[in-house]
Amino acid sequence: MIDHIGLAVADMKRARAFYLNALKPLGIVVIKEVSAEETGGEAHAHFGAGGKPFFSIGTGTKPKGGAHVAFAARTRAEVDNFYKAALSAGGRDNGPPGPRPHYHATYYGAFVFDPDGNNIEAVCHAAP
Repeated sequence: MIDHIGLAVADMKRARAFYLNALKPLGIVVIKEVSAEETGGEAHAHFGAGGKPFFSIGTGTKPKGGAHVAFAARTRAEVDNFYKAALSAGGRDNGPPGPRPHYHATYYGAFVFDPDGNNIEAVCHAAP
């Protein structure tokens, strides 16, 4: 199952305003924002409904930016196994498995670039 999808944007302020207005009729709102200072380089706005973000926009340039797809994992071990399998299938490291507390307290994810430079992630939201 897909957990969330993200797109790179050139102008965060403009893109945030666009998506905020365009998605409002669908009941989709900003759930969380992460500043460039919090991530060490890129800002993100996470949109969703019912308190669950599932669509994100963020600053970044290709290939680090580009398309981003996160697959839901049931356990942290699944995240670890995804990372190992993706690397052995030809993926490139974009962040080893580990906690990402700047997203939320139990966020545990791993990131790889696929052969075309897209940022692919597995994430587990369950407490350890």
